[in-house]
Amino acid sequence: MRHFITFTGKELLEMKRNGRLMLFLIIFCLFGIMNPAIAKLTPWLYETLADSLASSGITITEYTVTAMDSWVQFFKNMPMAMLVTVVMFGGLFTSEYAKGTLIPLLAKGMSRGAVVAAKTFTMLLVWSAGYWLSFGITWFYSDYYWDNSAVSHYAFASFGLWLIGVMLLCAITFFSSFADSAAQVLLGVGAVYAVMTLLGMIGTVREYLPTFLVQSAPLLTGEAAPSDYFTAACITAAASAVLAAAAVPVTARRRL
Repeated sequence: MRHFITFTGKELLEMKRNGRLMLFLIIFCLFGIMNPAIAKLTPWLYETLADSLASSGITITEYTVTAMDSWVQFFKNMPMAMLVTVVMFGGLFTSEYAKGTLIPLLAKGMSRGAVVAAKTFTMLLVWSAGYWLSFGITWFYSDYYWDNSAVSHYAFASFGLWLIGVMLLCAITFFSSFADSAAQVLLGVGAVYAVMTLLGMIGTVREYLPTFLVQSAPLLTGEAAPSDYFTAACITAAASAVLAAAAVPVTARRRL
């Protein structure tokens, strides 16, 4: 436990010193502000485009913005933020292997399991901080300008999307246990998501896949209940744990 705490502190301090932590949080703040901002500007955009569209035979009626518009933007933009996170952490392990910076620490008695656990925890901690910061900003402005009570189950839908991010970061941990570069890690993570997306086209298994949690629209409108997503959430959580745990014995046998 002492090694885990020490290495986690080292990772966070390094991210703070090189500015990546601040940049990460700023990006997520911008995403959080952008969601209600786009919703707020939607009527103005429609009004601006009304004349040009009218000449094409398209008539735009008056549009009323609600909190739903802000939350729809949140669930559209968060996958992009998730991609930024995956790319940012894709080389977290492999850069250490390439530079050989872990060898002195391991020589002093730090276990490889502690390294894997600390790096994985750091990724999850930073992802969670950024994600829920963006969620909080969106929630505040959506409730300030409109009324969040008009949107159903937005908290659970947000939890589902956060959980997918957790699984992808655990996939980074797994592929980093044997990959030699960040590109290989990102390719592996991308392949996992692509396979799940393709399998999601099969109706019989769609509701059991982690990608099912991305389909938040029925939750927001009240057409679906959180219980409909419970199985997918449990499978996503279990897959995250398996990926992270499987990385430990593979990393233990890796030559540095």
